[in-house]
Amino acid sequence: MPIFIRPATKADEPALSRICLLTADAGDSAEGIHAYPELPGLVYALPYVNLPSTWAFLLVDKPPGDGEHEDVVGYCIGSLDTRVFETAASERWWPPLRVRYGPLLEPDGPAEPPLKQADITYIGTILNFTPASDAQIRFSPAHLHINVLPSHQSKGYGRQLIGRVIQYLKEQGTVGVWLQMDPRNVKAAGFYSRLGFGPVEGTLPSVVGITIEQWEEKWGKLGTEPPH
Repeated sequence: MPIFIRPATKADEPALSRICLLTADAGDSAEGIHAYPELPGLVYALPYVNLPSTWAFLLVDKPPGDGEHEDVVGYCIGSLDTRVFETAASERWWPPLRVRYGPLLEPDGPAEPPLKQADITYIGTILNFTPASDAQIRFSPAHLHINVLPSHQSKGYGRQLIGRVIQYLKEQGTVGVWLQMDPRNVKAAGFYSRLGFGPVEGTLPSVVGITIEQWEEKWGKLGTEPPH
């Protein structure tokens, strides 16, 4: 089945939410630990097709001869300017979510179904989203998130997806990009290390980054590979 990468749009919100949920528990499915399964996507996926300075690319598996049907099996999303993203989110994204989910944490809140611990954690993030540190911004104003379904991992698609993003970032004049991973996700840590991501000075160990120059030193000059 042909695999390709395309830009995401707001119409892809259901696919983004689904993949985010299916990888939200340190790379594994979080379906069983949420009573409110929309929460991971609302925090870590949907802002990137709704707020300024953002970009999003999808990994798509399209069965041959199946008309318009396509399966979105991964994504890489992020922001060119994290501070712009954070400001827009604080003004436009988090307020309605705080109104919607904040009351569920109250002792007599209308939580039906009852909250699970993962829901409580995500609602806490909505209420008190932690901005990126100055050290992260000094490394690069750009950040990303990537998730690929287990069925399409360890096949080179993750590298292709990040490679497409690095190409886009270079076109936009960005010097590099960083991400913050779940420390429990050992497999993801190995993946980033193999790609050439390394520690970002002055940040947590879970924050890793790579410059465009470092990527090209490891994987070749951008634009020399056939488009995926």
